[in-house]
Amino acid sequence: MNAIDKKYEALFTPWKIGNVKIKNRIVMCPMGGTSLFGWFELGGCHFDKEAAKLFLERAKNNVGLIIPGIAPLRDTFFGKWLWQNPKMFEELKEFMDEIHKTGAKLFVQLTAGMGRSWAITELVAPLHKNKFTRALIKPIIDTSHELASPSPQPSRWAHDIECPEMTVEQIHEIIEAFAKTAKLCRDAGVDGVEVHAVHEGYLLDQFAIEFFNKRTDEYGGSFENRYRFATEVVAAIKEACGKDYPVSLRYSVESKMKGFCEGAMPGEEYTEVGRAMEESERAARYLQDAGYDMLNADNGTYDSWYWAHPPMYMPENCNLADVSHIKQFVDIPVVCAGRMDPEVGAQAVAEGKIDAVGIARQFLVDPAWITKLIEDRLEDIKPCICCHAGCFNFSSSKGHANTQDLTDTMGLARCALNPRTMQSKKYHLEPAKQPKKIAVIGGGIGGMEAAIVCAKRGHSVTLYEKSDRLGGVFVAAAAPSFKEKDRALIAWYIRELAKHPVEVKMNTEVKDIATLDADEIIVATGAVAKRIPVKGADTAVEAIDFLLGNKEVGENVTVIGGGLTGCEIAYELYLQGKKPTIVEMQDDLITTKGICLANTSYLRDFFKTNKIPVYLETGVSEIKEGSVTLCDKEGRTFAVEADSVILSVGYNPAPVAKKGKHVHVIGDAAKVGNLRTVIWGAWDVCMKL
Repeated sequence: MNAIDKKYEALFTPWKIGNVKIKNRIVMCPMGGTSLFGWFELGGCHFDKEAAKLFLERAKNNVGLIIPGIAPLRDTFFGKWLWQNPKMFEELKEFMDEIHKTGAKLFVQLTAGMGRSWAITELVAPLHKNKFTRALIKPIIDTSHELASPSPQPSRWAHDIECPEMTVEQIHEIIEAFAKTAKLCRDAGVDGVEVHAVHEGYLLDQFAIEFFNKRTDEYGGSFENRYRFATEVVAAIKEACGKDYPVSLRYSVESKMKGFCEGAMPGEEYTEVGRAMEESERAARYLQDAGYDMLNADNGTYDSWYWAHPPMYMPENCNLADVSHIKQFVDIPVVCAGRMDPEVGAQAVAEGKIDAVGIARQFLVDPAWITKLIEDRLEDIKPCICCHAGCFNFSSSKGHANTQDLTDTMGLARCALNPRTMQSKKYHLEPAKQPKKIAVIGGGIGGMEAAIVCAKRGHSVTLYEKSDRLGGVFVAAAAPSFKEKDRALIAWYIRELAKHPVEVKMNTEVKDIATLDADEIIVATGAVAKRIPVKGADTAVEAIDFLLGNKEVGENVTVIGGGLTGCEIAYELYLQGKKPTIVEMQDDLITTKGICLANTSYLRDFFKTNKIPVYLETGVSEIKEGSVTLCDKEGRTFAVEADSVILSVGYNPAPVAKKGKHVHVIGDAAKVGNLRTVIWGAWDVCMKL
């Protein structure tokens, strides 16, 4: 191992969880979809070789402790319990032998369930609401079991669905399943288990939090009763596996909740309706004394989801202060997760504030990031931009349950920026059978990705960019103050492109593809902004012009369009000290599928908390000097003050050439999407050339 930069040295010291020694302080945290026992798949629970491949690659790249994503004790489809599948654990034993050869350790995370937080989809919700169809699908998927909660209450995802109360018999069945499954894990060589979770508003957390738990039996009411489920789980595991077998607990220090589906902003003064710090101080110690050997900690519930799944709007290291505080009340190791910066994390470890740094989605983007850090190649680390577009794009808006596509529900933990993550069979690089001359038109993210992939396959690539800089429209998207990771991604692409034999022709606009000397042409020319047929629209500022700083805006700014871009612009305006107003024709902000609720709920809560005017189901009649005339769904017109108006009403594809036999159109030039569609689409084309 190379000499490690001193500021990271603390990360590479050994530590212990119980009697298990971990070689360094970097924990690969669990992510939905990375379960070794499959995830929400019609084939039922099975040893997931794709997840195993993912973990083995990370283990070979110097991670200390791996915690795969949640393994439901009872399979989502057909209701088989994990412990009823001995073959799966035989395969797990062989895999653990390979993991241990790398020096890494691995804990399996087992979940009691999700309760009201189960992300019931738009496809399944109507089947559950009807008694007949609910009974009909029960042998395949028992929605009442999946939604069972401590007390009857609305689903987080479908507010018109009432979750049934879990019976004591069901609770005891789950506790027994924890013990039986943990023993099978121990016998397979797994180094420990993690209980999921008094964390993030999942089932055990719902029992622990009085706001959700209105029971009057031994599992509700008093502090001891509310935490009884979690303490009986660890007692059962210890009885089955021995008191020395390590059991970690996924734990939220504070719930950060102001109410049902309403979270608290960083730094906001509010009344906690979930687990407040005073109770958490007691609970952490109580759970330790019950037998837990580690707290894998952050903050939040599904009502304040952006604390547990921080988007780019959340500050880096957002949970560190609270997790460091709670460590003072326990003697067991404490891990902190949540946009953790390795340097800050190393300092916190060195100062004894935490015992290890939990990092998750960075492992999806770049499996070798720890190796690169050790080798002082930080500029080679491809950054995670906290978009959740591939890994966890559960999306929801007013009146809608989880609108995520079923293929995404069954394929979590993929990565928008790295198609090969959890998709190695579909996306792979092989030398081209016949090297060709390939022209790539457009130097945005899609164009650069295509050029790199083609060059890696052995093709001769020329990239044409009409402007004097690479990055395309993503340069504007990365411009806001909170998009530092996006700007780092552009810089990464430019450096990566330079490593490959790609001829880059800047300030070169291709107007006629017939002039190109190429066997194959990839068109990645992006999209152009839509216009609205409204009087005065020509006086408005285009979103891109604002983001690039080409045009100044006044103090009172009306943003037309409440999609993701429009909301991010309004957010940036507020951060600049201006007074934004948002106008949106839909019945909610950011209604597009595939944008994670953690990201969208932050923006919605931010605007609500900071009293930013939002006009929904409202159109624009006219843009005047100093005001905008709006029209609501009832047909009433009214004016709002506006020194400036910014248009953010979407884009239309702008390919320089149409798709043909040797012409391939990718990214926004084919269909307007996001970085995931841009990058995955580039691979879809480039692997075939």
